[in-house]
Amino acid sequence: DYLSIMWGCHYAGLYYTAMSSRLNNEEMSYIINNCGARAFITSPYKADAAVEVIKTTPNVLARLSVGGAIDGHESFEAAIADQPITPLPHRGEAHDMLYSSGTTGRPKGVKNTVDDVPLGTIEPVTSLGQLLFEINHSAVYLSPGPLYHAAPLRFCRGVLRSGGTVVVMERFDAEAALATIEKYHVTTSQWVPTMFIRMLKLPEETRAQYDVSSLLCAVHAAAPCPVHVKQDMIEWWGPIIHEYYAGTEGNGFVYCNSEQWLAHPGTVGIAVSGVVHIVDDDGNELPVGEEGGVYFSEGGDFSYHEDEEKTAESRLHNGWTTLGDVGRLDEDGYLYLTDRKAFMIISGGVNIYPQEAENALSMHPKVYDIAVFGVPHDEMGEEVKAVVQPVDMPAS
Repeated sequence: DYLSIMWGCHYAGLYYTAMSSRLNNEEMSYIINNCGARAFITSPYKADAAVEVIKTTPNVLARLSVGGAIDGHESFEAAIADQPITPLPHRGEAHDMLYSSGTTGRPKGVKNTVDDVPLGTIEPVTSLGQLLFEINHSAVYLSPGPLYHAAPLRFCRGVLRSGGTVVVMERFDAEAALATIEKYHVTTSQWVPTMFIRMLKLPEETRAQYDVSSLLCAVHAAAPCPVHVKQDMIEWWGPIIHEYYAGTEGNGFVYCNSEQWLAHPGTVGIAVSGVVHIVDDDGNELPVGEEGGVYFSEGGDFSYHEDEEKTAESRLHNGWTTLGDVGRLDEDGYLYLTDRKAFMIISGGVNIYPQEAENALSMHPKVYDIAVFGVPHDEMGEEVKAVVQPVDMPAS
């Protein structure tokens, strides 16, 4: 139903927004109101929240429930059964309007600035997928991540546009992911480093039970991958690991395959769309090897919906735009990410990047997950703290 609703929006020429099922009522109301939604579609899984947000989202004209009844909502199945199947006239290509993470505040709606695109126009992510990631009519794509994120949703769309098959996991589980690859003969998949870490921590005998030889391409993104993790994945799955750096904003695309990464360990790749620049806090471009803000020029344009301040903060006077990350370039033009600028901890005047500490702790055999952050300190300004989820939780 999720993907068919997405295609229905496309064929109707609508903007559509996907939301996480983990949002609280206030966050749901904010996104529904901010994006200007006139229709809201949900399922009984979120029944209580859906009823609660009725009173805080007065501009919604149609509320629909898929797969069961919710008070105040019309049956989605009954509603579409009453509609004609005649194509709408003068249709154009629709756009998603997804919300980027609210690292330093509320989520930001990323609105495509291109209108009046003919129906059926191949979007850039599909073209890149066909060129780099084995996406074609015979592809079987596994999405272990939730479809409210830009990458899983857009990759699914690209595979379906190309005539391929999509397999979506309801939730990620390391062993279940391996079983799914074997069961459906998955050829292409997309991951985040945390998923790699959890699969690598499975017992060797468990990993050996599953045949993943159908995989032609395993893509990862969304966060810097610890070097040792990627090395272990390449040793396990072979040189089929591909990495990219990009954002919901679509302002640039950085990429590397396994061979490029092995020659430049730790890189997230080299720009294939847009030009990467590293700048200091005053907007001056920095030389090779120096860390600074990562900016793109000559990439896609974007704006944050109804947020001129955030839009302005994301760009320099010359039009270069940023996703808010810190990194450096090497002499060959390969980009290395340090962390999100907003996550940086300043302790005693020293810049500390949580990602580096998380990378060091993540592969400890007793660590299942890790988060590192700064907390106020009277003398140092901030100090580093870590919260660890152990592999084996102690008895309460």
